[in-house]
Amino acid sequence: MELTAAEPRRKGLVQLFLDGEPGPKIDGEVFLLSRLKPGNELTEEELSQLVERSDARRAREKALYLLEHRSHSKRELTEKIARTAASREAAQAAADHMEEIGLIDDQAYAESYARELFLRRRFGARRVKQELARKGIDREIIQQVLAQYEEEEDGQERAGENIALVLSKRYPLWREDEKTRRRAVAALQRLGYSYQQIQSVMGHPDDME
Repeated sequence: MELTAAEPRRKGLVQLFLDGEPGPKIDGEVFLLSRLKPGNELTEEELSQLVERSDARRAREKALYLLEHRSHSKRELTEKIARTAASREAAQAAADHMEEIGLIDDQAYAESYARELFLRRRFGARRVKQELARKGIDREIIQQVLAQYEEEEDGQERAGENIALVLSKRYPLWREDEKTRRRAVAALQRLGYSYQQIQSVMGHPDDME
């Protein structure tokens, strides 16, 4: 097939035209390095290799861009790249490379994210487990992180403090109003606290004044 034209497009891409018809869009840097010019002949294999090199470069560039702004889990990074910049295979390869060079680390990410959820967002252990799973963190790592939190001397004490803080900020009338109390209990359960943890702070409904 003949490369009949190559026109620049947005986001650093080059639109290829093959035998007069629109072909794939290629990363501009990869196209320049290929030294291709209109009039050159391309085989299917050569075109496939060009697309693969383009995908690989754009996937790595997207990975670096995302990691400049915040940490990501490996699966989260892979999915974002695949949605916006490259094929699933290229996205996975880019994430593997970021892991190899130490720019992503699911263990460290899970520990940091769990700490944020526990301390800043006031989540309970059950909700933290769900959120880490949503990020694609391996079950074994999640168990290690949660075990570390639960083994801390103040782990259960902090849960009680978080529950009390949520009650005081969002449901200050929970002691006086049964409807408010029920709403508070439901909200705390959504935050990941067990009924036993909630009851240890709120007491039994019969204890309401």
